[in-house]
Amino acid sequence: MGGDLSGRVALVTGAGQGVGVGIARVLAAEGATVVVNDLHGERAEATAALVGGTAVPFDVTDLDAVRAAVERIEGDIGPVDVLVNNAGVPADGFVPAPFLQSGPADWARFVDLNLYGVMNGMHATLPGMCARGWGRVVTISSDAGRTGAAIGVSLYGASKAAAVALTKHVAHEVGPSGVTVNCLSLGVMAGVLPEEFGAGNPIPRLGQPDDVGHAVAFLASDGAEWITGQVVGVNGGALT
Repeated sequence: MGGDLSGRVALVTGAGQGVGVGIARVLAAEGATVVVNDLHGERAEATAALVGGTAVPFDVTDLDAVRAAVERIEGDIGPVDVLVNNAGVPADGFVPAPFLQSGPADWARFVDLNLYGVMNGMHATLPGMCARGWGRVVTISSDAGRTGAAIGVSLYGASKAAAVALTKHVAHEVGPSGVTVNCLSLGVMAGVLPEEFGAGNPIPRLGQPDDVGHAVAFLASDGAEWITGQVVGVNGGALT
């Protein structure tokens, strides 16, 4: 999958590592001008150098910071055509823990990033997309938001499920303006668990960052203009 993204400006949040690097790399290869966001400036700079893009560090959980960054991008580079909400791991890391061992401070870490972070990005970029009559929003969700598991990811899964619901509703609101809003639901990615955990998938391996990048590139293309409000599994068939 893929599509010609020449002339498009794509903002990828959390692209300083992991899946975000793969997304940025594939979008750049498809011709997009890639704006690399990360909370950590040095990571954003490293990915930007890799893909020939521009680093714009900011905190996706801070709406004022997101708005200011989008204004800066649109003034210096051009209107944001594609928003990829990829940021999704708390800055201090993610250690699975049972729900009953958590509290409001733990809940806020995940909701602020995986729900409010997505809301902030959409709120800052969708008005311009709608005014121009073209835009793509792709939010990186997780199979943890679609099914239960006894491995201590309830907070993560709940916040990802909320982003899916947001996607479905906003897709209805902005569709008449020529803007699509979709989610990718990821299975277990390489580097998270040992490779043998992918052996039971119909495609017997774990996911790679470029697997996600190619799916994003397709949803960001003109060819996907009739796909919106959808949750597309990128998981090797682990959850169908």
